[in-house]
Amino acid sequence: MYTAVEGARVPIRMWADPASVEDQAMRQLQNVANLPWVHGVAVMPDVHYGKGATVGSVIAMRDAVSPAAVGVDIGCGMSAVRTSLTASDLPDDLGKLRRRIESAVPVGFGLHKTPVNPAKVHGVGGWDTFWKGFGELHTGVQELHDRAARQIGSLGGGNHFIEVCLEEGTGQVWLMLHSGSRNIGKELAERHMAVARKLPHNADLPDRDLAVFVAGTPEMAAYRRDLFWAQDYAARNRATMVALVKLALAEVVPGTTFDDAISCHHNYVSEETYDGVELLVTRKGAIRAGSGDLGIIPGSMGTGSYIVRGLGNESSFQSASHGAGRRMSRTKAKKLFTADDLAAQTAGVECRKDSGVVDEIPAAYKDIDSVIRAQTDLVEVVAHLKQVVCVKG
Repeated sequence: MYTAVEGARVPIRMWADPASVEDQAMRQLQNVANLPWVHGVAVMPDVHYGKGATVGSVIAMRDAVSPAAVGVDIGCGMSAVRTSLTASDLPDDLGKLRRRIESAVPVGFGLHKTPVNPAKVHGVGGWDTFWKGFGELHTGVQELHDRAARQIGSLGGGNHFIEVCLEEGTGQVWLMLHSGSRNIGKELAERHMAVARKLPHNADLPDRDLAVFVAGTPEMAAYRRDLFWAQDYAARNRATMVALVKLALAEVVPGTTFDDAISCHHNYVSEETYDGVELLVTRKGAIRAGSGDLGIIPGSMGTGSYIVRGLGNESSFQSASHGAGRRMSRTKAKKLFTADDLAAQTAGVECRKDSGVVDEIPAAYKDIDSVIRAQTDLVEVVAHLKQVVCVKG
């Protein structure tokens, strides 16, 4: 159940203990809740400070949207696929499987030498129409078409990952990955944020990163066009990676078959109706958890993840957390921990264990089990997964 925090123009419904939330994040939430366009704010148990708006927040606005409340990785989210394999079917040398996945999917700033053939991505159509839409995007990104085309099916860095996981209790093998709209989403987001900050109606905001676009303006129309295109790009990026990782696994373990993928955004905007009001609902670090919706809530690279089913709780705008959530900054994690600490905390996982990913150490994240327990009125657990292979940029 949530705690209602009063004092702002609209109450803030929190599925986190208010006393445990950083002061910076609480100020952000209060600033958002005081905006004249805001209908409601819901806060997930993985909440933490972010740029403009807190990560782990759901902001429902009337006739307005804040691009910083979406973030720069438009459409970032998760995909997961259950396979026909069980633990005993996996090779003894999981390093071979990790290397095969890394050769199939570029990581970090990497991109494919040539665009991935869409024919490999079964069940996803409309590619010609999708790419025709690129020419309608912000003029400042038009020279990025080739890069955007070759980054479809690439992972990125930071907290993005590809994993091979085992389901608790059954040993069933799952594939899971986390990524978004890559460089093109970032470029679009930053351009629109810059436009929003200069609009007169945003002049007196307590935080310039809360700048909004309002309905009926050309700036809003342009942002919505680019936003929804980038969200589609992110979904296609994940679908392409799923296809490539499935091929990689099937090469290592011939005869592997796969269920349909589960996929969900967790940095995005959706048009939804609550209290009889049509709203633009921004989930920044939150998934949709409508009744029956399947979702994915990952932990860190050493602690496992959850497949969940939404319960349709309208108090949270039918939302749930997007992961464990960071409990310390990347800078702090690098100061506190070493590569040896990372190796100890990822024991039993075939993954990078070097200083380049120390900022992703499990101790830098909140306890995923506590996060799940805090939202039993939002989702029910379908499966608990533990990674045995983790690929990071």
